Amino acid sequence: MMVALTERQQLLNYFDEAVNQGARKTKAANIIGLRLRTLQRWRQPETLKPDGRTQRQFTPTSKLSDEERIAILALANSEEFKNRTPHQIVPMLAERGDYIASESSFYRVLREQNQLSHRHASRAANPCSKPKALTASAPNQVYSWDITYLATLVKGQFFYLYLFMDIFSRKIVGWQVLP
Repeated sequence: MMVALTERQQLLNYFDEAVNQGARKTKAANIIGLRLRTLQRWRQPETLKPDGRTQRQFTPTSKLSDEERIAILALANSEEFKNRTPHQIVPMLAERGDYIASESSFYRVLREQNQLSHRHASRAANPCSKPKALTASAPNQVYSWDITYLATLVKGQFFYLYLFMDIFSRKIVGWQVLP
């Protein structure tokens, strides 16, 4: 519950007045609608301590140095590996007995440098566009169809239901069941 400072002081005054008149602290706090611990916390001088979790400075011992990052970028951009992904680079280096960094570190460094787009010799994938939506403004303009398996009492044997439906009215236009 967020209470403005003036309201907070006013509630504390009501609380003090009730306690001075002989009321129990917990009963007075309950009548005000707050817990006793909240009122006690409001009485403490406000020291602006920063949240300790945000002040923690932790550097992993295995963090890559700037020289290692530069070496990864130079290797990934070299003539031999310029068209290869880290998934291909790391095993090739391992076969030679060289270990620069893990595959995930290669991916991380390349992503930070915006070099992770398309690294293959093949053509980049074309972005797929959303198919054109068909709309109908009256019945019998656009039909939709579906084929559904219908189970039988014999295991592994099915009937096929072919169904045609009008998109506008959602009524079944035609159907057929085949073995």
